[in-house]
Amino acid sequence: MNIEEAPKVADKQKEKGSMDIYSLLLGASKRQKREKREQLLKSLGIQEFFEEGSIRIDMKTCKGVECKFCIKVCPTNALYWKAGDVAVTEDLCVYCTSCVLNCMVPDCIEVRRKRETGENERFSNTTQALKVLEHFNTGKRTNAIRELFPDEEIYLKRYSKPTVETDKQKTH
Repeated sequence: MNIEEAPKVADKQKEKGSMDIYSLLLGASKRQKREKREQLLKSLGIQEFFEEGSIRIDMKTCKGVECKFCIKVCPTNALYWKAGDVAVTEDLCVYCTSCVLNCMVPDCIEVRRKRETGENERFSNTTQALKVLEHFNTGKRTNAIRELFPDEEIYLKRYSKPTVETDKQKTH
């Protein structure tokens, strides 16, 4: 059983009238970890956009000694230099894609994240990260336009140029 399944198992056991102490402890541990993370990010003034996620750095391919780009661009300082390797403080990572977008080695850093909608995203190179961002931003732009202009007539009233009658049009 993994951490995500523990609360579900505990709820099922509550319904049956029996309790598994392991499931209860695992569920409590997960809640405490989430609360600690929320407090930490709030104290730093950092907004969290994803329900959950993970970050992995392949130390076999990492060229951190040469560049340290991922460390420099991390907005939360979740990435740092530790004994010749790039390390991650998972509690600070908000899975924003900055490190992947700036990494000079494809497939060196992998970020997985889950949106509030339940949609899972995974990317490990610049092309994948840009596709995810473009897909998401296109949806946001489309929704914003639909809110402003629910139909074509409203759009045309606001943005179409008035036609000016020329002398030729008046005579015909």
